[in-house]
Amino acid sequence: MAAVTYLLRASFLLLPPHIETPALLRRALRYVPAAVLTAIWAPEVALADERLAAGVVAIAVAWRWRLTFATILAGLAALHFFHWLT
Repeated sequence: MAAVTYLLRASFLLLPPHIETPALLRRALRYVPAAVLTAIWAPEVALADERLAAGVVAIAVAWRWRLTFATILAGLAALHFFHWLT
């Protein structure tokens, strides 16, 4: 299992330079960071009280401005604000 995982992860580094990844794969890999971040925070938000409201604020900021730093700041500010209210 470890060898398979290693080979899959290293395949992009070990391939000869003249081999190009397909356009479909490159397009799909653009969504990996968003999917990983969603997998990290979604369980926390779904099982929380004030964290759910802060997550909604962060999602709204991300959707409106599409700035990662603004999303993080808005989410943290909302989390502290909602925690202070309770």
